[in-house]
Amino acid sequence: MTAREDILTRIRAALQDSPEAPQVPREYRAASGMGADELIELLVDRLVDYKAQVAVVPESDVPARIASLLEGAKSFVVPEGLDAGWLAGADGGGASRRRLDSPAEPLSVAELDGIDAVVTGSAVAVAETGTIILDGSANQGRRAISLVPDHHICVVKAADIAGILPEALRRIDGTRPITMISGPSATSDIELERVEGVHGPRRLDVIIAR
Repeated sequence: MTAREDILTRIRAALQDSPEAPQVPREYRAASGMGADELIELLVDRLVDYKAQVAVVPESDVPARIASLLEGAKSFVVPEGLDAGWLAGADGGGASRRRLDSPAEPLSVAELDGIDAVVTGSAVAVAETGTIILDGSANQGRRAISLVPDHHICVVKAADIAGILPEALRRIDGTRPITMISGPSATSDIELERVEGVHGPRRLDVIIAR
């Protein structure tokens, strides 16, 4: 008998009586019950705690805020489905600094590495955990564009803020490529020295449009 056959025989023997799996209790909270203002306040508090920069603005002010955040950036990338109105005024340094990433013409990792910033939308945000969820929709683009450039500018609509994770998960398709962001990329070494920018952008600016 081979080692493989021996392992499989033991597994079959262990499963012979086919015990019935116990019912999993699902008594966790399914809704937060918070109002719109409470959700925004809590999300801002969590994001700031994670060292993200946050601005709560009327939706009409989103273009001006994006343009301000992109000042000094030599280049930035956007997904092809991003609201074009959000970029009004963002090309002050010349239209050539804006790069478009699309499924038909994706930028290479080397190209993305040479780009200063990325602007995306978002699928949903979780106020309790300060987490922004991207699901690869057209206004968010490929995961790579939100992870390689050093500065991520992310627009979150107030209507897309959920109180707790179960609420957020009901709003998204779990089969899509999900990216969860809780502040700028950061980790700590064995001496607890904080290092930023290891797994993704070193700087995260969140614009909450209400």
